Amino acid sequence: MDGTEGNAGQPGPAERSHRSSVSSVGARAADVLVYLADDTVVPLAVENLPSLSAHELHRAVREVLQLPDIALEAFALWLVSPLLEVQLKPKHQPYKLGRQWPELLLRFTDAPDDDVAMDEPALQFRRNVFFPRRRELQIHDEDVLRLLYEEAKGNVLAARYPCDLEDCEALGALVCRVQLGPYQPGLPAACTLREKLDSFLPAHLCKRGHGLFAALRGRGTKAGTGEQGLLNAYRRVQEVVGEHEASLSTHYRAYLLKCHELPFYGCAFFHGEVDKPAQSFLHRGGRKPVAVAISLEGVHVIDSREKHVLLGLHFQELSWDHTSPEEEESALWLEFDGDNEGTPVNKLLKIYSKQAELMSSLIEYCIELNHTAEPAATQESVSGPTAAPGSLPPPAQRPQLRRQGSVVCSRIQHLSTIDYVEEGPDCGH
Repeated sequence: MDGTEGNAGQPGPAERSHRSSVSSVGARAADVLVYLADDTVVPLAVENLPSLSAHELHRAVREVLQLPDIALEAFALWLVSPLLEVQLKPKHQPYKLGRQWPELLLRFTDAPDDDVAMDEPALQFRRNVFFPRRRELQIHDEDVLRLLYEEAKGNVLAARYPCDLEDCEALGALVCRVQLGPYQPGLPAACTLREKLDSFLPAHLCKRGHGLFAALRGRGTKAGTGEQGLLNAYRRVQEVVGEHEASLSTHYRAYLLKCHELPFYGCAFFHGEVDKPAQSFLHRGGRKPVAVAISLEGVHVIDSREKHVLLGLHFQELSWDHTSPEEEESALWLEFDGDNEGTPVNKLLKIYSKQAELMSSLIEYCIELNHTAEPAATQESVSGPTAAPGSLPPPAQRPQLRRQGSVVCSRIQHLSTIDYVEEGPDCGH
């Protein structure tokens, strides 16, 4: 089941509602509900649901939404619930997997029996983990861009994609532009901005005060940091995009391009735990919950509570393995280069998770896909992707986030690793 992902500490879109995708099942027909990233429902009346493949349902969704052929590659069907998220292969039969859901939960989650008994998956149409970012730059269809934008926006607002304050404000400003239109001082849009602040910024930045509306009028106390930054970024959107009456596609693309700067954009997320560094010689640090984000770009370990990256590695920078429950506690092992008090060492990070087998398989499959795609990517870089008239030009090189203390920078000092030197003694850490 390539592309399987588990609940990664921070709730995903699936956790906003508990829902079922099959309202009635019979020998002849069934009503199937497929959810989009913004919780819009696509109802389908299908025949022989038990034997229907994910590929056939995917085609039915594309036909209803009238999406172009690129949607076949850009999106996949997922089975999602508050406890587990699984990207389906085209050959999978969603109905049968839904019937096996309790077994999957027992195998890949630590959910209590009562939660397992109550949990019911929904079908969701969302981004394919294996769709390369560079291909997104070639998409010009507004409906496809909107679906990708809505999914990315949901992940940013839910803090599943940790972002620095400046990035949250820039992304929130584009959401303001999409929902409220161009910034115009003195219009009621200012009130809407404040009243629906959590529609534009992650919850932890929505510290409501009494200053935003007053700031818009140029008097009164200052707005909160996130509010004022959002307002300033909203004012700049037109200048940045350089248009007067741009289509929504321009802003959807701008949002996605900004998200491409986040190393975990488009990842599958898994739940796990890592050891905390020891507090003293006699006192172990315990464990902390983490989200393990895996995509074609690499692996990132994210602190689920603090919302920042603990470790980010490209595939060429790591080796990996996993231990199964039959051997010992299920875990994913990541090995990478580092140093211990100035001495070059190999570092081993142990991630405890019942989804270790899934993570290991996904890493292997992503590496295989990257090797297969290298010739095509080389040819593409020579010719370059074609741009649609009026669209934002793709950046010559995706900028790397280098802010000191950025949430996307690794914090290896917050991890407990096993350090060793080849053919040498264990350094410990």
